[in-house]
Amino acid sequence: MDAHSLKAFLTIVDQGSFSEAADILHLTQPAISKRLAALENQLGSPLIDRSHRQIRLTDAGARLLPHARKILDEIHNARMALSADSATVEGELQIIASHHIGLHHLPNWLRRFSRDYPGVSLSLQFMESDVAYEQMRKRNAELAFVTLSDSMASHFMVYDQWSDPMAFVVGPEHFLAGLDSPTLKDLASHPALLPDTTTATFRVVSRLFLEANLPLHPQMPTNYLETIKMMTSVGLGWSVLPLNMVDDSIRRLDVGFPVTRVLGAVGLTGRQLSGAASALIDIVKAEERSFHGI
Repeated sequence: MDAHSLKAFLTIVDQGSFSEAADILHLTQPAISKRLAALENQLGSPLIDRSHRQIRLTDAGARLLPHARKILDEIHNARMALSADSATVEGELQIIASHHIGLHHLPNWLRRFSRDYPGVSLSLQFMESDVAYEQMRKRNAELAFVTLSDSMASHFMVYDQWSDPMAFVVGPEHFLAGLDSPTLKDLASHPALLPDTTTATFRVVSRLFLEANLPLHPQMPTNYLETIKMMTSVGLGWSVLPLNMVDDSIRRLDVGFPVTRVLGAVGLTGRQLSGAASALIDIVKAEERSFHGI
């Protein structure tokens, strides 16, 4: 099977569109259709059902999909193996970072990385962690720096991880800020400003309230922690934020329940890292251990 045809097939599936896949691969739409047709002719079976407006895999296409990804991963690994003897770290490195990591961790990493490896061209995307996992599954980046999920699929590999301690917080003028020893029960009667229910932070907090048999009243969900911090600071509710975001604009509440999440660097199992990706991982490990005093 031709690698270019397999790549065309996967890109069409991942983008859900012939035209968008053609744009990504810098091909015309007839050219990408021709590559798919050639693969279908070679395999003797249609792979994509063209009778609907949306892209749908046929049974044969669904069976081919995981094998196609593995074949292209092995081609990638072969290229990495052949370039392993080179002492020069260069080329393009595609990475994804959550917004929080991008603001509070990434600058120190990239400052050192760009100084030590000027021959690497960085392609950087910012997105929510759940979206990042999906983009990694589609091979749209080599590394993702995200909040680790307890439901993370086995085809993801964690290259490094570190704890991100969090705190219950309110605005200085909020009623809860005036309590000496606020409890979860006190918090339960006030609105909670938390990220979406799909996030690790929400799951940790909701589990605390569920175990205490207390209601949780989430308001205006957003996954942008800076936005949550702003809304908390003006008194719209209480929240849970990373300790490194706590400043004079918000007040920390000691409710007797420590909350933490785990951040990390994620790649794909079975897909060898490039020299640039490995170099960045080494920097991340050194910087995070230095930051945490390890």
